[in-house]
Amino acid sequence: MMSALAFFFLGVYTLSLTYVTAYCLSQFNLLYYYKRFDWRRKKEEFKARFAATAQAEAVVAAAAVVGGKSITSAQNLGVANADYSLMSTEEYEKTYPFVTIQLPLYNEQYVVERLIDNMVQMDYPRDRFEIHVLDDSTDETQELVRARVAYHQAQGINIEQIRRKERKGYKAGALKDGMEFAKGEFMAIFDADFLPRPDFLKKTVPHFQDPKVGVVQTRWEHINEDYSLITRLQALQLNVHFTVEQVGRMEGKHFLQFNGTAGLWRRKTIEDAGGWEADTLTEDLDLSIRSQLKGYKIKFLEDVSVPSELPADMNALKAQQFRWMKGGAETARKMLPIVWNSNMSLMQKLNSTLHLLASTVFVFVFVMAMSSVPLLYLVNVLAKRHNFDKDFFTVYLLGMLSITLMYYIANVQSKARHLPVVKAVFRFITHFPLFLAMSMGLSLHNTIAVIEGWRGKKSPFVRTPKFNIKDGDKGQFSNNKYLKKNLTWGTYLEGFMALYFGTAVLWSAYWGETIFIVYHVMMTIGFASVYLYSWKHARA
Repeated sequence: MMSALAFFFLGVYTLSLTYVTAYCLSQFNLLYYYKRFDWRRKKEEFKARFAATAQAEAVVAAAAVVGGKSITSAQNLGVANADYSLMSTEEYEKTYPFVTIQLPLYNEQYVVERLIDNMVQMDYPRDRFEIHVLDDSTDETQELVRARVAYHQAQGINIEQIRRKERKGYKAGALKDGMEFAKGEFMAIFDADFLPRPDFLKKTVPHFQDPKVGVVQTRWEHINEDYSLITRLQALQLNVHFTVEQVGRMEGKHFLQFNGTAGLWRRKTIEDAGGWEADTLTEDLDLSIRSQLKGYKIKFLEDVSVPSELPADMNALKAQQFRWMKGGAETARKMLPIVWNSNMSLMQKLNSTLHLLASTVFVFVFVMAMSSVPLLYLVNVLAKRHNFDKDFFTVYLLGMLSITLMYYIANVQSKARHLPVVKAVFRFITHFPLFLAMSMGLSLHNTIAVIEGWRGKKSPFVRTPKFNIKDGDKGQFSNNKYLKKNLTWGTYLEGFMALYFGTAVLWSAYWGETIFIVYHVMMTIGFASVYLYSWKHARA
């Protein structure tokens, strides 16, 4: 009986560990393509240094073409390396296509004025873009929007506040309904906490010269990364996605993802792919897959970044994680059969499957953790009765090495790094173990989200509260009325998990069995941190 139980938990643990390790090793494929792209980019930059004469001749030739008025309307929009300052105002305005900037928002009184005031500074001909504030707000946000829109309209800005009678379909519904009022050939989308620089359109629109490009996605950067430990750990993870993962997928010709904001869509792409749909919580991932199945490409620009705000409250972070994890599972449930019935190559199907199943890895992390505690005792039964070699688990360290290297390159060597190299290395060494611990601590919360997504259980789109904070701010955000003040049953379970794994650590010390002790210490720290931060921020 004891042997059977031991083999059962060993099987569960090993299966879960194998899945997690396989996922980590699969990321190494993206790292390879990222470095290949980076090497080629540096090689081209090196060559460019010795091509000054040819480049000067090209500029002169381009100037002559512009002077001869060969560039007309949107046919040659964003010609690479063209000096648009040489154009007359009339030529410049005719060259760029019309863009609709969509700002979907719901109850954002703390950041909405900052958002609108930032958007009107776009360095683009005024009669070539419009700003649509897709305002579903039910509080004083709508009055703040109305006042700022009226002010900027008086300054000659083409800006409107668009309201719906019913918030049907949440963000996806707002974007879909907003299309009816949009005149743009391209749709730029920004969430309420994103602050694009004035040259955003100038740097993104030219990439649509390629008729196959349906989406241009830019990198997120963080205005409040150094606000707290929570924000620094989030940045550590997001930097990986917005460097290694996105560039790696693009270089490897795999499917990419529009991230819901800080990007530009070709209107025809949205329409050809079937439009925005609200049957998942990640409408951005859903439309990304559908558009690429239609033959369009997503272009990711690592060199172009858009400042944004990270959640500084643990409960707000958990709400965001729940939406992303559940939405990812919903989209996988919806799109995987379509992906495998498509004419994509086998490698593209496999990579798309791994992409869509990314949130599911948390289920295996949690199951692995839970099964490791009884296995702590039962592994000795296997060793004594069946000569089980506990060193068998060391092979799985390859997955950890792979993911560590990936995070190091994204946070120390990539364009996402904002610190001097020495400081960046020190921060990585001190923060990466804490990031792993917090990820483990969120595994229960995210597992619940993933299971609900796979089951098809529907839930409302809960947007992440914004705080209007940045690096250097010392104030608290406890007076933010959008913050969740009630603890959920899941939070209390996280507290129980901290005790569960803390007890395992004590057992390990008492029995002298240290095979899982480091792992259990990290699980204890992770769950305790998530629980305590949740409690602290809810009670603030």
